Amino acid sequence: MFSKEFFELLTEILKSWQVIAITIVLAIYMYIVSYVSRIHHRRPMAVKKIRQKKEKPVVPAGPEETESNADSNEELGLEEA
Repeated sequence: MFSKEFFELLTEILKSWQVIAITIVLAIYMYIVSYVSRIHHRRPMAVKKIRQKKEKPVVPAGPEETESNADSNEELGLEEA
């Protein structure tokens, strides 16, 4: 169906510097586009996580009153309000 001359011509075309240069440029372009899309896609997820962290109520975690804490207040001469 295809002659030997056709395959020789096809290999010469594929080996030409123009085809190789365009292939490299397209590969770099696809890499840049995928990199930018990954960065752009991450930002909304990060914003959602930050917003979820901010929306959680903050519970003050103070030390519980124990005998050792009361003794240390007396030793320091502190009065409880």
